[in-house]
Amino acid sequence: MSTLLSSLPIRRLTLDDLTSCADLSENRGWPREEHKWGLLLTAGTGYGVDDPDGKGLATACVLTSYGPGLTAIGMVLVAERHARQGLGRRLMKHVLKEAGDTPLTLHATPHGKPLYEELGFVDVGRAEMVSGRFRLSGPAPTATTRPATAEDLPAVLRLDTEVFGVDRTHMITRLPAFADQFRVAEANGVLTGYAAAWPNMDTHVVGPLIARDTETAKALIASLAEGTDRRLRTDIDVRHEELLAWVKANGLEPIAFNAVMTYGIPGLPGDWTRRFAPLTVAAG
Repeated sequence: MSTLLSSLPIRRLTLDDLTSCADLSENRGWPREEHKWGLLLTAGTGYGVDDPDGKGLATACVLTSYGPGLTAIGMVLVAERHARQGLGRRLMKHVLKEAGDTPLTLHATPHGKPLYEELGFVDVGRAEMVSGRFRLSGPAPTATTRPATAEDLPAVLRLDTEVFGVDRTHMITRLPAFADQFRVAEANGVLTGYAAAWPNMDTHVVGPLIARDTETAKALIASLAEGTDRRLRTDIDVRHEELLAWVKANGLEPIAFNAVMTYGIPGLPGDWTRRFAPLTVAAG
């Protein structure tokens, strides 16, 4: 790393940095995702280094804290002109120090995974990104879903904490404003799952997706698809083989795999059998 890059301070990011964060995403060939950046910078804590040439940010990432039990790291980016100079490693070492003893998780691309392994992260799973126009081609799922209401929020939060394993109230309570659709599944008056679809560029991202079983997860996805003309995108835990096969049979195509990694814990808390997709891979 150049002396200049190594001497530049790592600072906290704010909403005022949203455009620079989106520019950095675009610089690395990612979508701008300004809507998602807005959520992450308000619900989480961003860190970055200003470009020495005054061209926005040289590097950035966001930490989303769920209390002492878990913190998620996401959107780790280094501008192309400063790549392969150790800047990403420096930023990651900084956030590891900031996190202290709190266990960490992240979704790693094949490009980023070697760095995270070098820093002590371990591979605990995989998620497959799928995207496309959902077209139901077989029998409709049988589980009952409906739009969520304000009265559903306490039950949604209880279910989410039980399944996710830590309290993420500060994220879930933002869903009604963040998402274009927010639906729940219920059986005999009991909440059995919930899901949201939020706008991201020209797609709707399905997440979080939490359900008591695969049939309920299918019903939530199908109901969200009915409410949009956009392509759907989601990241599904590869252990949910039946759901992945079903969405692919109904129009969604495989895009990429990300490794699910942890630091300080041997695996993620909660119940993976009911956790089908994250809100976003950037926030766990």
